[in-house]
Amino acid sequence: QVHLLESGGDLARAGGSLNLSCVASGTIVTLDAMAWYRQTPGNQRELVAGITSSGTPKYAESAKGRFTISRHGATVFLRMDTLKPEDTAVYYCNAEGIFVGLQGPENYNTWGQGIRVTVSA
Repeated sequence: QVHLLESGGDLARAGGSLNLSCVASGTIVTLDAMAWYRQTPGNQRELVAGITSSGTPKYAESAKGRFTISRHGATVFLRMDTLKPEDTAVYYCNAEGIFVGLQGPENYNTWGQGIRVTVSA
């Protein structure tokens, strides 16, 4: 199995910054695309930023110019600057790739447990 552990969520003021981290562990063969999503009550989970295994990032329009995604080894980071109250959400880490299952190599698409980010006005 593959597990993702997020950290760094907190309370911040509008205009401030936060850094989120997510580390993957388990019987990982490949750690391909990694991403951050967020969800607010009553809404679907939405992509915030993603990054390929080669380091190519992509961002939601709401994140462009303010957030930076990066990765190092089995960890993906999300640097959030110029925070806005509408960034308040539970942030989830996502990863996909191949792991060693009981039957041999298997594909995985795994989510972290989520971490709360609250931005006050």
